[in-house]
Amino acid sequence: MAEKASTAARGNSVGRVVEAAQPDGIRNVVLVGHTGSGKTTVVEALAMEAGALTRAGRVEDGTCVSDYDDIEQRQHRSIQLSVVPIGWNGIKINLIDTPGYADFVGELRAGLRAADAALFVVSAAAGADGVDGQTLALWEECAQVGMPRALVITHLDAARADFDLITRTCADLLGDGDSDAILPLQLPVYGPKGADGHRPVTGLIDLLTQQVFDCSAGEHTRTDTTPEQAAQIETARSRLIEGIIAESEDETLMDRYLEGEPIDLATLITDLERAVANDRFHPILIAAPPPEGTREGLGMVEILELITRGFPTPAEHAVSARCPGNGAAPRLLSCDPGAALAAEVIRTASDPYVGRVSLVRVFSGTLHADETVHICGHGADSGAGAHDADERVGAVTAPFGKQQFPLSQAIAGDIAYVTKLGHAETGDTLSAKDSPLLIEPWPLPEPLLPVAVRAHGKADEDKLSQGLARLVAEDPTVRLEQNPRTHQLVLWCLGEAHRDVALERLRSRFGVQVDLDDYRVALRETFGAKASGHGRHVKQSGGHGQYAICDIEVEPLPEGSGIEFVDKVVGGAVPRQFIASVEKGVRAQAERGVAAGYPLVDVRVTLVDGKAHSVDSSDAAFQTAGALALREAAAASRIDLLEPIAEVRVTVADEYVGTILGDLSGRRGRVLGTEPATAGRTVVRAEVPELELRRYAIDLRSLSRGAAQFSREYVRHEPMPHQLAAEFRTAEVATV
Repeated sequence: MAEKASTAARGNSVGRVVEAAQPDGIRNVVLVGHTGSGKTTVVEALAMEAGALTRAGRVEDGTCVSDYDDIEQRQHRSIQLSVVPIGWNGIKINLIDTPGYADFVGELRAGLRAADAALFVVSAAAGADGVDGQTLALWEECAQVGMPRALVITHLDAARADFDLITRTCADLLGDGDSDAILPLQLPVYGPKGADGHRPVTGLIDLLTQQVFDCSAGEHTRTDTTPEQAAQIETARSRLIEGIIAESEDETLMDRYLEGEPIDLATLITDLERAVANDRFHPILIAAPPPEGTREGLGMVEILELITRGFPTPAEHAVSARCPGNGAAPRLLSCDPGAALAAEVIRTASDPYVGRVSLVRVFSGTLHADETVHICGHGADSGAGAHDADERVGAVTAPFGKQQFPLSQAIAGDIAYVTKLGHAETGDTLSAKDSPLLIEPWPLPEPLLPVAVRAHGKADEDKLSQGLARLVAEDPTVRLEQNPRTHQLVLWCLGEAHRDVALERLRSRFGVQVDLDDYRVALRETFGAKASGHGRHVKQSGGHGQYAICDIEVEPLPEGSGIEFVDKVVGGAVPRQFIASVEKGVRAQAERGVAAGYPLVDVRVTLVDGKAHSVDSSDAAFQTAGALALREAAAASRIDLLEPIAEVRVTVADEYVGTILGDLSGRRGRVLGTEPATAGRTVVRAEVPELELRRYAIDLRSLSRGAAQFSREYVRHEPMPHQLAAEFRTAEVATV
């Protein structure tokens, strides 16, 4: 849409801090897409086009601009959000690179919160599978909040890449019934196919200007289309113009176009940019690697032009906040550097030299270095300690890979790192100390993969609690649980990759080595039938002896009844002062379990008889006798194992509903029903034993190819099938 100019004239020089004087000089853009789609490559190519990099992916000292974390480099994939600020045409662009793997969706959602527009990166090499379930769900999520979006097609040089197929797939799956709102602005020009089957992209055809951006000779040149190319683009260009005009604010434009009146290029470009900014039109652009002999990637200028001219400013992104504790309704924040401060901690990280570092998006006001701010969030309404306190900000810096460039301030609409906020966690709000505000945190997925951990050695025990606290503060999608029933320390994660990264961070970053245990589900025990028990605790070994005898009857009760203790002793067979001792012993034994070591519940224990000694009976003796009586009753009765049942809600693409139903049945689940969700998706409701859900977060992703999510909620405990209970007890004994 605009002639290509030199980097020096339009971009920013390497190593120079990019700053904006006003919010309208900022664009915050998040790049999203499935893993391997090429998001990081596009970020680095855009930074190189803008002059922020000396060579692809590197700054002057050789540091990676993205995926610079040690774990990322070892695993060769993005696992955390990173921000790359560049300049173009006097506009500061904060490029927010996010992980594509589903396990790190927490980082992705943080990027969505920090951004005002989104670039969806789709790989043409994936064919019709280029738009996966996660991409579709994120597209719908952005649509719900009205976030402007565009698409970038990558890997067009792959052997199986088909530009027409991938653009049709994007329009059909993401168009929500309006495929004319998702159309390409360009067509690729291919060079000769290589021996490996790859076809290099040597140029782009701009459908609006009908010019060719050609790099086949090793230099970037613009030429007019040839007659053959003109015939190729006629249909695509007509459809594009109709799509733009259909979204135009000028209602007469379509009539004039249909009557044959030519629409000038400036009007089309202006209407295109307005439609993109208003989230009514989603153009498809191309990103291709530089042809042999050149350094600059194809399509980068066009992407940068769309970002600066078509994407909205931060002032057009409405965010509300409220005063905590007073019950007042939320109010929209003013994206004004002179207004009261309101900023949000997007992510938290640890630096070995400066300590905790917080990535902050400023929504209102100006954040200065060395000023005191109010931290609010995570239950501030109830006065939750450190999340309702004043703290002094350290340095304010601009991120660029591992490098940090000092800033004197961060204005409304900008993104910056701040140091020395020792208590601020991801999702917390920073505001003026005399005017506290709270921005509601963004929704995060519930971690549903349990990982039981324990310290590897004595030295690790001393550091474990601190390391886990820092891990949870950095990653809000990790949940820490100290299970009082199983006495296990459990990390709840989003998946296997998320688990592996969390454990690696504990080891390499926090110096804590942990071992993994099998996760145990909190089972219970109950009596399957009535039984009687005799408890005799008589010892005489010289001096003061021990004497206590009691007889009890045990009967099962309905679920939720707990332990009932009834005294039916007559004639003072058990003195009144020892009745409570028997009850105490019974309840203590019930807590320890009577068969497999799980708590006994839902029974009535009736004390019917007993004997005492005037000298040797005691509180301790009758506690022991009560416990012995309960164990004897259990030995004479059938003991049922009770397992927790959860109601599971699986949201899945319609094509996988049958697979999910069959799998739930195989997990001893009872399907309660199905109901439609959004277009093309169904919610399946079922009750499933929690024993069958320990790996469900992993298995569901495999069954649905990433096109499903689930939630679960405890419902009740139910008896486990007898055969399975017997196998379970045998396995428990073998483990012990």
